Amino acid sequence: MFIRTPFAAASLRTALAATVVALMSGCASLSSPVSVADTIAADPALSTLNSLVQSAGLTETLKSAGPFTVFAPTNDAFKAVPAKTLEALGKDAAALKGVLTYHVLASRVMAADVKNGKVKTVNGADLELSKAGDFVTVGESAIVSRANVIASNGVVHVIDAVQLPPVKK
Repeated sequence: MFIRTPFAAASLRTALAATVVALMSGCASLSSPVSVADTIAADPALSTLNSLVQSAGLTETLKSAGPFTVFAPTNDAFKAVPAKTLEALGKDAAALKGVLTYHVLASRVMAADVKNGKVKTVNGADLELSKAGDFVTVGESAIVSRANVIASNGVVHVIDAVQLPPVKK
């Protein structure tokens, strides 16, 4: 038999209140997708890319409506780029912007939707995409190591090699 006392009622109210607070705080901590710029900035493995995006003045663009697909080279991918090439890009803002926008499509393309062939990048140049089973490659050398990182304005696919746009003649 349950005995109703003021103490039991207060304990029940306290337990109920604690449960409601816990449930509400759990809901508040659920993160909704953020922009592709914020997604890149939040990933320590993409800190070099994030820094270059900021240097090139592309952060606000990648926070805009989109949609965008970003093939995001890792820090290790940038370490593999010859030092002279990186130095030259550091001195030429237009060239840096060209390289970075060569990694961006002006549409949302999930890994499952990749078709073998060329796609037009934001840079204006074509980029070769290939898919074999679950493996997606970008250009001649980059492999998507982490696909479908959802953002509010697109998707990020982490790749293991920097892609350099074709030289304009």
